[in-house]
This record gives sequence, C-alpha cells and structure tokens, in this order.
Amino acid sequence: YMCRHGELGMCKTVQDGMKPGSDVANLSVMGYDTGVCYTGRSPLEAASIGVPLRDDDVTFRTNLVTLSDESDYAEKTMLDYSAGEITTEESTELMKAIAEAFDTDKIKFYPGISYRHLCVWNGGSTDVELTPPHDISDRVIGDYLPKGEGADKLLEMMKASEEILKNHPVNKARVEKGLNPATSIWVWGEGTKPQVGSFEEKYGLKGAVISAVDLIKGIAKCAGMKSIDVPGATGNCETNWEGKAQAALDALLDGSDFVYVHMEAPDEMGHQGKPDKKKFAVETIDSKVVKFLKDELEKRGMDYRMLIMPDHPTPIKLKTHVSDPVPYIIYDSRNTE
Repeated sequence: YMCRHGELGMCKTVQDGMKPGSDVANLSVMGYDTGVCYTGRSPLEAASIGVPLRDDDVTFRTNLVTLSDESDYAEKTMLDYSAGEITTEESTELMKAIAEAFDTDKIKFYPGISYRHLCVWNGGSTDVELTPPHDISDRVIGDYLPKGEGADKLLEMMKASEEILKNHPVNKARVEKGLNPATSIWVWGEGTKPQVGSFEEKYGLKGAVISAVDLIKGIAKCAGMKSIDVPGATGNCETNWEGKAQAALDALLDGSDFVYVHMEAPDEMGHQGKPDKKKFAVETIDSKVVKFLKDELEKRGMDYRMLIMPDHPTPIKLKTHVSDPVPYIIYDSRNTE
C-alpha cells in the first residue's frame, strides 16, 4: 500500500571513500555529513554505555567471537562473529574476566550488549589497520589480524583472551547446551571522541531513537535525542517487535517530532547468511511495526510521514556490508492520491 501511494527511490548512504558501516550509514540516514562529524564507530558505542572519553582516548569495539581450534592463532577460522548471539548476561560475566586480566591505568574494558563490547586505550593510536569480524565469516583470520601502531598490544590481548575464556563456566555451560562458546575477543572499529552535533539544533525537531544496539543508542545520545529502551529488544529475530512499535507510538504521542526505529535483525541475518530468517525479519517489520504504526496513527486522525529504508545492504551471498545505494519508501498520509 505504501509503495503504491508513496515515493520510491534509491539513496546513497555511504559517502565515497568511507567504509559501509552501520555507523556511517545510520548517521547519513539521520541527515549528518559523515565526512565532517564521523570519528569512528566505537566512540558512539562508548556514549551509549556511558563511558566518558578524554581527548586523547582511543576506543575499540570488542566482539566476543567463536574461532576454530587450531593451535596457531593465525590459522584459526572466524566461525561466528557473535559467539552464537551470546546473551548480555553471559557476556557480561566473560567481559568481567577479560577486564580483570587486561585492565591497566591506560587500557580499560567495558561490557556492552550481547557480543558487542568496548575497550578504551588512553594514549592509543588510530593509525592501526583492524578488520570487522563480520566481514570475514568462514575465513582464516591470519591476513586480518591487527597491523600498524599499537597492533602488537591488541593482538597480544586477543591471543591471551583464549586462555581466559576457554575454561570459564559460562562457556562450559554454553558448550553443554550445544551453543557456540566465546573463544576470543576481537578488537576493531577504532575511533576518538565523537563530534556529532545536536539533532534539535540542526533541524528544529525533537527526536527519539529506539534500538537494541549500543551504536545507535550512542548516536542518539551524542545527537541529544532521547534513547528509548524497550524490554526484550535484542537486535535479532527474537526481539520485541511489538514493544518497539508501541514505544515509537508512545514517543510520538508524547511530543517527539521524529522517531527513528532501528531494527537490526535483517542485517544480522545477512551476516549469518540466513535468507529465510532475513525474509522473516523484513515481513515481521512490515506486519508488526509498520502496519501497527500506520493503523494507530490513522485511528487517531494524526497526519504523519514515514520513511522506510535499510541503512546499508548486507547481501546474503557476501555476509557483509556493501556501499551500494539502498531502496526507500516515503509515505505521506496527507497525499494518498
């Protein structure tokens, strides 16, 4: 219905010369010039977690991943960039052990959500070449290990994390349940203190963001938008779809001019190479989020405009992000001719 009565098109969300990450793409969708404001992915996640950054801090996204069991670290294969979509409760316990082993006056680890965590290195360097683990699913990791300034220290911690995680009770319990254990940390996404300006000052609109992902929550906080937490929101196919839709409606009724509802599941299923689940995620967004909001707003006689689009493509075949333009729908309830 929205296709028939709305505007359809293609939109480029990743500027030339920039990597097609969710950070760059979501900032673009929100109307920010990433060539000016972007300082890296992990600083935005730090903002969400509530970690204050100094001007000389360098942050790193730290995944809990599942690697194969070859004795030589460089010969291992990236089996699972999310350690089986490990729960936040489990990963928090594992990250406590990591922090206990590696924290110093200069380097600190912080737990985040599910497999997504944070490392802050005071005086660290961004002149380092790091690879997102979801870009190398099913590949041998040797060619993708840290290179450049500070790489030796990062790689030392990645290798040493194996011994810390191997015998941890959380991982033993996961193995007994037939779940992927978190066998290593994987460091990437370096950055410095964010430079994202106020959304309200930029557009004169009060904004709110609904997401299960630290990155998007961090963008909200840096932009001065309200970040709304929804119980049961996970960022995968088992998320609380209805809760997100209701939270969006509540935010609009409570005075927000703009609500950004971010749903990670299609991207996650792209990374995992699961077409059936990706299809399920898109169909569920349509039926439980888009339709709900359309029906509820119209029931109240409220005029609205809705933009529906991915932030970037994550093709099933490639299992990683690409920079291609994305399709969009803009639907205006006042113009359905």
